[in-house]
Amino acid sequence: MHDSLKKVRFSIKPSMIEKGRSLELARTLPVHPLTYQELPFDPEYSQYAGRLTTEKLSNATPDEMYWKTRQELILRHTGEYPYEVSGPDALKLLQKIFPRDISKVNVGRCSYQFACYHDGGMITDGLLLRIEENKFWFAQADGDLFSWYKANAHGLNVNITDPDVWVSQVQGPKSMELLDHLIDEDIAKTWKYFDWTTVTIKGEKLIISRTGFTNELGWELYLRPENNTELIGDLILEEGKKMGMILTATPSFRGRRIEAGLLSAGQDFDKNTNPFSVGLGKFVDLEKENFIGKDALVAADKNCKTWGIRIKDGIALKGNSLNIKDKLVGKVTSSTWSPYQVCGVGIVHMSNYDLGPGAILDVKCTDGNIRKGELCKLPMYDAKGEIVRGVNTDIPSQPKPWEGLSNN
Repeated sequence: MHDSLKKVRFSIKPSMIEKGRSLELARTLPVHPLTYQELPFDPEYSQYAGRLTTEKLSNATPDEMYWKTRQELILRHTGEYPYEVSGPDALKLLQKIFPRDISKVNVGRCSYQFACYHDGGMITDGLLLRIEENKFWFAQADGDLFSWYKANAHGLNVNITDPDVWVSQVQGPKSMELLDHLIDEDIAKTWKYFDWTTVTIKGEKLIISRTGFTNELGWELYLRPENNTELIGDLILEEGKKMGMILTATPSFRGRRIEAGLLSAGQDFDKNTNPFSVGLGKFVDLEKENFIGKDALVAADKNCKTWGIRIKDGIALKGNSLNIKDKLVGKVTSSTWSPYQVCGVGIVHMSNYDLGPGAILDVKCTDGNIRKGELCKLPMYDAKGEIVRGVNTDIPSQPKPWEGLSNN
């Protein structure tokens, strides 16, 4: 959800913000309350969901951030924007907004959701938490759902509000060990993937969820106005450092989420793509009663045009960079370098359904060279999601180079 397309960068200096206070840029871009932790590392930010998300930090290279995520522990302050939908008709509104059955989400559980326009084009996605029977939070990625809620709530007894909640993520193989060390409750080894719960840290009641955007073991924390944010944030970072934790920016997420096939709103899908064309059709319940976009999705082609790609010795240039015999056949929507696979990796959206895994393409790379790339299924490895669920506890000690294209 979080790999922002908006490359307008903001550099914030220590003199511009004080510990425990927020800075607002043009009164529209509020800063995460734990931003002060990032300031010693020359941070750069981009706009994301009306907030700022950290694009760069100088404390580690992108490769080092990647390996910390895969082998140890990271802390990332993200730009997701939780909105609250509550009231007697909260469920009715959300059933209308989302193409999955919200009634199946119990209190204490989370659900991945996305919203579509009437023509089936996608608005944005995010994580839904059912807080109470008639109260939900939706921590959304980039995009405007607030106006969409309001526009479709006419005649319903529902409140759509901003609970002023901020999200951070702790990710990596040691994340549950750290959680067990921090909290009073004994849940770190027993709670399930996509559970949320309230835990106690130094007397503070904190909402956390067993989720994240790396497909590594991890959890997210939701800082509310009543929380002592500074106490919680500093304790997590201080205790995490003892286990190898570092603060990270977008590069720690980009590589793993591309390898895992986690799509970024506004990049890998947008108003011009429907869920089936980007491989998210399994999250559409066409048997559900009417929801926005259902008629269009029923009539839509159910084939997928979105795949992964691997490139030897280069990183794919985003945009219309995929050709066969000088004919444009698709575009690169996300790309980076994989230190684990030792190759460029990306997510691509093809022009038609004819090309899929195994196809060899000419790929324009960030250095200006044309290299061969091979389409592949997503995720690129760990197809059953055993890492994120804690089933596979093997930690890679070294790269496992991709061996494709050896005969080309």
